[in-house]
Amino acid sequence: MKSLHFGSAVIDIITLVASENIERATFSNDEKSFLMLEAGRKLPAQSISSNVGGGACNTAVSLARRGWQAAVRAKVGDDLNAAAIREHMSANDLVDRMIDSDLATGTAVMVASHDRNASIFVHRGANEALVPDDIGDLDGHDLVYIAPMSSGSADCFPLVAERAKQAGAMVASNPGIRQLLNKTEAFLGALQHLDLVSINRVEADALVPSLAFGGAASGTPADGPPLLRRGLLFGTVRIGLKPFMQMLQAKGPKWVLLTDGMDGAYLMTPGGEVIWHPALPAEVAGTAGAGDAFCSTTTAALAEGLAPEDALAQASANAASVVSFVDTTAGLLGAADLANRLAAVPTSLAETL
Repeated sequence: MKSLHFGSAVIDIITLVASENIERATFSNDEKSFLMLEAGRKLPAQSISSNVGGGACNTAVSLARRGWQAAVRAKVGDDLNAAAIREHMSANDLVDRMIDSDLATGTAVMVASHDRNASIFVHRGANEALVPDDIGDLDGHDLVYIAPMSSGSADCFPLVAERAKQAGAMVASNPGIRQLLNKTEAFLGALQHLDLVSINRVEADALVPSLAFGGAASGTPADGPPLLRRGLLFGTVRIGLKPFMQMLQAKGPKWVLLTDGMDGAYLMTPGGEVIWHPALPAEVAGTAGAGDAFCSTTTAALAEGLAPEDALAQASANAASVVSFVDTTAGLLGAADLANRLAAVPTSLAETL
């Protein structure tokens, strides 16, 4: 099967800092933590490494490991970082459909400590500069996967989705938070062209004001997984999890995937059922790339015809493997390794809510 991946291609510079060398402040009422860096001080690092990442590259590697022919459509500069990305693509059997730009290749600096949930400084560079003429030919792909896009590139999102659907591909999108906040109407309008949309809890909360008009159900059950009990919340506006997913599905996607980190993930099927799968245990070295692994694995498994419960199980196993590594792709598993991992897991962790 063939896939084409739009989004970012970046160099990730990952710094691990021992907990005793950096302070962390956590606000219990706001569910946020902050790493505190002392100005003017050199901090000892446990390791500093340079790796290839970005949503387009991460998800393409994910599918290539499954045996797909995966291609990347992203913008890079004429620099050493672009050469490193192309070398990474060749090593992972990816098809290079990247576009050269006068801007610098995107770069991210990740600082991870304590729970290894990294703070990320990002210079998006060429990743923000996709224009309609860059979209290219979308024919001949079984799947077009649209990873997070930002700034000028996000303006192309509706057109990519529409052209991919016209080309007969399955179209999946995992938008980023800036895209949802700054291009909300364009994103919601493009849902009619998607087969699958995937967002995390923070991104879902950000969409609440745009979906709450018309008196969405706000009641939440007393029992069930955490996000089912909490619902989606923006300020004082709350929407129940199922009504929220139903409203997204009504705009076009057959499948709606909502991830909640270590509290599992929820998938609404074309028939309107919501299936929850818990996260699998993992020794966390870094959380970056877990979302890309989960969303791309779920999408590929569904495209291959797997049952939704099996798709979620594979995605959970792949994400658990990814977080056991510092970078975003070293832990991505192929089909055989996924099967071996799942053989050691209880057979039916998924629940229909």
